[in-house]
Amino acid sequence: MLRQTFRHIDGVGDRTERRLWRAGVHSWEEFLGSRGRAPVPRPLARRIEDELARSEVALRTGRYRYFADALPPREHWRALREFRDGIAYLDIETTGLSMGRDAVTVVGVYDGRRERSFVKGVNLHELPLALARSKVLVTFNGARFDLPFLRRAFPRMRLDQMHVDLMYPLRRLGFRGGLKSIERQVGIERSEETTGLSGFDAVRLWEAYIRGDQGALDLLLEYNSEDVVNLESLAEMVYAELRLLSLEEGFVTADRLRPVHEPAP
Repeated sequence: MLRQTFRHIDGVGDRTERRLWRAGVHSWEEFLGSRGRAPVPRPLARRIEDELARSEVALRTGRYRYFADALPPREHWRALREFRDGIAYLDIETTGLSMGRDAVTVVGVYDGRRERSFVKGVNLHELPLALARSKVLVTFNGARFDLPFLRRAFPRMRLDQMHVDLMYPLRRLGFRGGLKSIERQVGIERSEETTGLSGFDAVRLWEAYIRGDQGALDLLLEYNSEDVVNLESLAEMVYAELRLLSLEEGFVTADRLRPVHEPAP
């Protein structure tokens, strides 16, 4: 989808991009091969040509910051496939909701192959190194919760990646509610041990662990691990459906989506 995107170019908004797609210019390659026949003014066409040359180099060399800076945050989901080897699905647990008073207790990170847990007082200090090579962060409500907490906890940690906060593209598809509610709507099941647990339970489990209950920490880590691993399925659904919605100007909403684990016809 990133190679079909023109929104990161100055002067190209949603309407201009759709005009290009409707004219049959669906990719960077097709624009560069259009030989000036693209339906945009010539000065803009020259700017697009120059920018696409830079875009190609940036993508080939993995310069995610180029797209993080230029592409509207609402459209960062478009980079999920091109930067899939640099994705970090991320979720945090805390002692409460107040950034000024509460602390990060657990951070789960999943790269599509391996899930890692970082625990306060154990190995939480290793988190910055674990995220050092990531190019895209995927969260749910991370823009308002996870990332602000992490910036406060780790003022020097690099958090300049592209960020896909799934809560917002899921709303574009018609979903409302929290992560667990949306998981149920699309057919993602939790383990018997964690079904019904919420963020408030995560706080309770941490407090029990601090009092000496190791089993409480084990359950908290399982709960957090499911959070981050399940983000991958949601991200894949978001990418597929928003790509369809964007390119075909279809109208895809929550009631028309297949469960994420149901095979396509």
